[in-house]
Amino acid sequence: MIKGLYVITDSDRDGNLAARVEAALQGGARVIQYRDKELPAERRIEAARQLAGLCRKVGATFIVNDDANLAAACEADGVHLGQGDGTVAEARKILGHQRIIGVSTRTVEQALKAETQGADYIGVGSIYPTGTKQDTELVGIDTLKKVRRAVKIPIVAIGGIDRERADEAITAGADAVAVISAVMADPFPSLAAREIALQFNRHLPYPRGRVLSVAGSDSGGGAGIQADLKTITLLGAFGSSALTALTAQNTRGVRGIHPCPEDFVADQIEAVLSDLGADTVKTGMLYSAEIIGVVARALKRRNLLTVVDPVMIAKGGAPLLQQQAVDTLLARLLPLTYLITPNIPEAEAIAGLKVKTEADMEVAARALQKLGARNVLIKGGHLPGPAVDLLLAGDSVHRFGAERLETPNTHGTGCTYSAAIATFIAQGMPLVKAVEKAKAFITEAIRSAVPLGSGHGPVNHWQAAKAVISDE
Repeated sequence: MIKGLYVITDSDRDGNLAARVEAALQGGARVIQYRDKELPAERRIEAARQLAGLCRKVGATFIVNDDANLAAACEADGVHLGQGDGTVAEARKILGHQRIIGVSTRTVEQALKAETQGADYIGVGSIYPTGTKQDTELVGIDTLKKVRRAVKIPIVAIGGIDRERADEAITAGADAVAVISAVMADPFPSLAAREIALQFNRHLPYPRGRVLSVAGSDSGGGAGIQADLKTITLLGAFGSSALTALTAQNTRGVRGIHPCPEDFVADQIEAVLSDLGADTVKTGMLYSAEIIGVVARALKRRNLLTVVDPVMIAKGGAPLLQQQAVDTLLARLLPLTYLITPNIPEAEAIAGLKVKTEADMEVAARALQKLGARNVLIKGGHLPGPAVDLLLAGDSVHRFGAERLETPNTHGTGCTYSAAIATFIAQGMPLVKAVEKAKAFITEAIRSAVPLGSGHGPVNHWQAAKAVISDE
C-alpha cells in the first residue's frame, strides 16, 4: 500500500544510512525508496537488502529507484520508474504481478498513460522547487489537483516537500508525500518523520488523534489534567492521562499538593503507551526532579512529539515546580521536547534572560532552542499591549496576535492552550497551523469565560471548541 510518509534515501556519505532509515521508520515512514547511484553494484545490493529487512520489521513498503533487476535481487516490494527508466511492462517481466510498480509523471497525460499501462501508483512532481535535483521541472500544486481528479490509483507528491508544504499536498489529494532532505538530512530523522507522518491523521474518523497528558490534577477543574482532557475531547481527539500530583485548589488558590510516587507516574505512562498509544504527549505540572526524570526516560524510548508546558507557578502564586527540578528539566526533558510553551516569567526563569519586549521574546526563544527544544512558543500575555505570542519553528519566527481581554477569568489558560496545540498536531495539522488555531481557541475561551468562584475563574472550553470547530 502506497500511503502516508514516503521517504527517498540520499547517498550513504556518512556510512550511517541504515540508522537514519531506521529512525525514519520509527518516526512513521510507511514507504522507503532506495536511491543511490554512486555505490558499486554489489554494495548497492547489500545496502538494499539491509534496508528491505528494516522495512519488513515494521511492515513498511520498500521500493527501489529505477532498477527492476536490483528490486528483484534484494526482494524489494517494488520499483519506481522515471520517465526514461523503462516501461511498466518491462518491469512486470522482471518482478511479476505481485510487486508494486510506480511511475514518475509531470502531466495529466503522463499520469493517465501510466495508469492505463498498469502502474500501481504514480509520482507527481516536482511540486515545489527542490535542491536535490537541479534539472527538475516544476509542475506545481495545481497540476497535482488535476492529476488527482483524472486518475484512481494512489498519488505520491514529490519535490520540495517539508513539514509545512506537506499540508498543502495532502489537501490537494496526495495519498503520500515523498521527502528526502526534510527527513534524511535532519539531525533527528525520527522527529522529522513523525511531524509529517502525523499529518495523515486528518483522514481518520473521530475521535481523531491520541493525546497523552502528563500533568497534575486540579480539583477545581479549571487547569491541569481536567483542563487538558476537556480540551482534547471537545476538539475531537482521544485523551489519556498520567497524574503527577494531586492538588487541593479552587479559583482562589492552591491549598495543598500531594505528588505521586515517581514509580507510579512511570506505571501510568507505560500502561497508556503500551496499549492505547499516543500521537502526541503534553506535559504540564511535573513538580519534582524525580518525576521529570521518570517522564524523560519514558519519552526517550519512543518517538513522540512532546509539547512541554513548563508549569512553574499557579495563577494564585503557589509554586508548582520545585526549584531543583529546573536543572533536571533543562538537562533531561528539554532535549526531548518538540515544542516548549513558556509564558514570560517561565521563559525568563529557564533561559536566564529578562524579557520586556517582543524582540526579547525572540532572543529568549532562540536561547531555549539552543538548550535543546526543537521549537519554542513564548506566550506574551504578561507584556503590555495586545496579547502577542511568538513561535520559533525551526529557524522561522511566526507572530500570533490577539486583542488583550481584561478579565480575571483566565485560570487554566496555559494548560488549555498547550493541550489544544498537542491536539491539533495529533489530528494532522502542521505546527504553525496548529498554533494559529490553538491561539484562536484560547482567545475565545478567555473571551467567553463565565465567572465561577470568587477568584480567577476558569476559561470556557465548551464555547471555544464550538467556535473553532464551526470555522472548519
